[in-house]
Amino acid sequence: MSNSSKRNTREKLMLTAIELISVKGYKSVTTQEIALTAGVSEKTLFRHFGTKLNLLESAFDEYHYVAEMTRLFEEKVVWNLHSDLLLVSKTYHEIMHKNRKLFMISLKEMNHLPELRTRTIRHPQQLLELLTRYLQTMYEKGKVVQLNAELQAFSFMALNYGLFINHMEDHVHFPWLSLEDVITESVWTFTRALTP
Repeated sequence: MSNSSKRNTREKLMLTAIELISVKGYKSVTTQEIALTAGVSEKTLFRHFGTKLNLLESAFDEYHYVAEMTRLFEEKVVWNLHSDLLLVSKTYHEIMHKNRKLFMISLKEMNHLPELRTRTIRHPQQLLELLTRYLQTMYEKGKVVQLNAELQAFSFMALNYGLFINHMEDHVHFPWLSLEDVITESVWTFTRALTP
């Protein structure tokens, strides 16, 4: 089997698991059901992941936002606070919206699967580190006021997390406030507050 077809099989299994578990719950979905729905044998699922929990954890690692956000901070920031925070915010929402079923699984299953809690908290912690380093560097460059970089990074993340929760499902709690408008306004507010 080629690396490409192995990759396709792994991806198909992860996406199928996300879809089924988001609807039925972790305990109600069997490895046989995941394999059958993905169009492969259960033996193939076990060969790729070993267990259902490994399959779900692999999906979290694959589809969460840390890898893309790391690339963003390494390759796309232009050291302009407004442009960079706007890019971070929009990218975060694109990824979180695309992976909202995975996020809903983590909310539903975290109390039953402590391994999942550890796995899912790593992503926001890594984003906090990326944002903190960015803001600290911006301070060193003289582009933001003196600040507690970690607290400001956390505040920015908390604001975006709250926005995501509001827009996670089809019924939005404040439908008259568009996500795009709130992102634009909040980034403007952060930029104004932190610019010397």
